[in-house]
Amino acid sequence: MAAAVAQVRDRIADAGGDPTAVRLVAVTKGQPVEAVEAALAAGIADLGESRPQELAAKADELVDRGDPEVRWHCIGRLQRNKVRSIAPLVHLWQSVDRLSLAGEIARHAPGASVLVQVNVSGADQQGGCAPERVASMVEGCTDLGLEVRGLMAIGAHGPAEAARPGFRALRELADRLELPERSMGMSGDLEVAVVEGATIVRVGGALFDTRGGDAAMGN
Repeated sequence: MAAAVAQVRDRIADAGGDPTAVRLVAVTKGQPVEAVEAALAAGIADLGESRPQELAAKADELVDRGDPEVRWHCIGRLQRNKVRSIAPLVHLWQSVDRLSLAGEIARHAPGASVLVQVNVSGADQQGGCAPERVASMVEGCTDLGLEVRGLMAIGAHGPAEAARPGFRALRELADRLELPERSMGMSGDLEVAVVEGATIVRVGGALFDTRGGDAAMGN
């Protein structure tokens, strides 16, 4: 695991990014808690889960084992009725794509930090709000008392270069809205995302057995 983490950080550096400034979120979907502990031991403090029940179960088990507190990122499509169960655990809600969900987060985690998910590829299965709706989403989340720290997107399927236009559009949109965080890039398109201004990357497959990677939000 330590070697895998070092390799990912080297990829960030080789793409022109600062490995100490680009936050590496380890996507732990489908991974046993032992793998999560290995990631923590290798110096990763940010863990991403797309399934609320897995996030809650792993968080509880890590506490039981006496592991250090981690920063949990909720990175998957989220149903409103799942918010309450993980609200005390989530450090950053990365996939806020509608005001009804934002309202539920504000209800159970007042002042929470969120990213607005943007659909930059046009693929319905990837989720996110349309780029033209992002400004109103940011305003709505702010009115609800949430701290909108930036934007999140999933790159277009296919070769890494296919993701570049969407990542560039996300960066430009974040810049226009004066939002500092851009969560974009996974194992396969990491370098493109870093070149285009990613401040957060979501990586599963390059760190863990690829069978445990999250093909939707980070792999």
